Amino acid sequence: MTQHFLNSGRLQSSSVSRRAMVQAGMTGVLGYSLSDMLAVEAAAASGKRQPRAKNVLVVLEQGAMSHVDTWDPKPDVVAEHRSPFKPVNTNVPGIQFTELLSKTGRVADKLAVVRSMFHPKSGANGHPQGTQYMLSGSHPRGPLEMPDIGSIVARIQNSECSYLPPYIMVPGNSEQAKESRTGFLPAALKVFKTGGKDVSAADWQVADLLPRKENADSRLDGRRQLLSNLESGFLGSNRSVGGMQKFYDQAIDTLTSAKVSRAFDLGSESVSTRKNYGPGHRGACYLVGRKLIEAGVRFVTVDVRWPRTKEFPGGGNMNWDHHDFIYSKGTCNLPGASGAGRGRRGIGTWEMMGSTDQAFAALIEDMDDRGLLADTLVCFISEFGRTPRINKYQGRDHWTSAYSIAFAGAGVRGGQIIGRSDKDGGYVADKPHTPEEYASTIYESLGIDLDNPLYTPSNRPVLFGHAGEPIRELF
Repeated sequence: MTQHFLNSGRLQSSSVSRRAMVQAGMTGVLGYSLSDMLAVEAAAASGKRQPRAKNVLVVLEQGAMSHVDTWDPKPDVVAEHRSPFKPVNTNVPGIQFTELLSKTGRVADKLAVVRSMFHPKSGANGHPQGTQYMLSGSHPRGPLEMPDIGSIVARIQNSECSYLPPYIMVPGNSEQAKESRTGFLPAALKVFKTGGKDVSAADWQVADLLPRKENADSRLDGRRQLLSNLESGFLGSNRSVGGMQKFYDQAIDTLTSAKVSRAFDLGSESVSTRKNYGPGHRGACYLVGRKLIEAGVRFVTVDVRWPRTKEFPGGGNMNWDHHDFIYSKGTCNLPGASGAGRGRRGIGTWEMMGSTDQAFAALIEDMDDRGLLADTLVCFISEFGRTPRINKYQGRDHWTSAYSIAFAGAGVRGGQIIGRSDKDGGYVADKPHTPEEYASTIYESLGIDLDNPLYTPSNRPVLFGHAGEPIRELF
């Protein structure tokens, strides 16, 4: 992907001595530097288009989910490569998913499924690169390492939630979650990962947002007073220091607000709501995602990999990378397997598509019932698809020439299929779309002006989101 650079002059630097003194105050509270905190301040967008969305919720089902077994059934392929999961009708006449998405089919009227995603160039057919590609909407082999879409959104729009970071990943501890990038943006815009082996566990908590002992009571008050004194001394000569106050207030809110713990407290949800999302890790992750959107967090990514638990002692590798025995009713590590299926279970098992189907359908229904779907863009994605042909290990391998993603909310016209793959699901046959277009769709939905560049640390302007047009059919 070609990035667009602009010429620019230098930005005026601020006083080093003042920076150092205020830095001392802020570092004592949260460990953030002044430059980091100032970098989080959103640049005002010009508002060329009215935003459709206030928030974005991305469900990243990492590992490359098989599109021909889920969103894009192909019942007429030759028997040796055909999915055993039959097409089923949805609540929209003429639209079918496979039976693995039977619950999701009941909310198809709220979904737009793009069956014509593909990678326009090679180099992102491995999980790290493919995940980075979808997180950033920029090819990982481009001339400049680009930030996550969420980090760019946080830089430009910050968040309406004063007590939580603007970009959060739940839980963010899978092997590919590390592919998140801030690129040339400050480290303060890095995604906040909640962590947690099993989000459904009764003792799950977000340790990094718990109050720190060294900031308790009078000590925190003392640091608050110190920074206030520093600011009052500098405010008259340096307005940027005065701009620190809102970030300091946000830091204090994060440390002291009871709203922080409530945003992650699944115990506050009704029994019926928990039941709707389904038991276990995946349903809990999806539900926390909804709670964070409800709290006003601008950009939330749910990244699920079912953990190794007492129910699945041989698990821990349960993403969608089904190279071996994809249709196993239990472990994929059967005799004759390549070894790639160790710790993974078949696509049709509860902890794979069973829990995904239930949790995603519940998420869409729940957000709609609460009025959240009206101004939240929900994206269900995977980094690529899987081969239309079954390999010698009875699995399906990586495939970037055709795959499916889905959208809902924020003005998306539900009840439609966009694009088409060929008869085997191997190649795009109509209306091709790319990860770059996926990213542009998000930016436009949020009303972000793509003609306003971001800046590298050397003050070099970088235009983003120009490598693909938004997916117009969605709206």
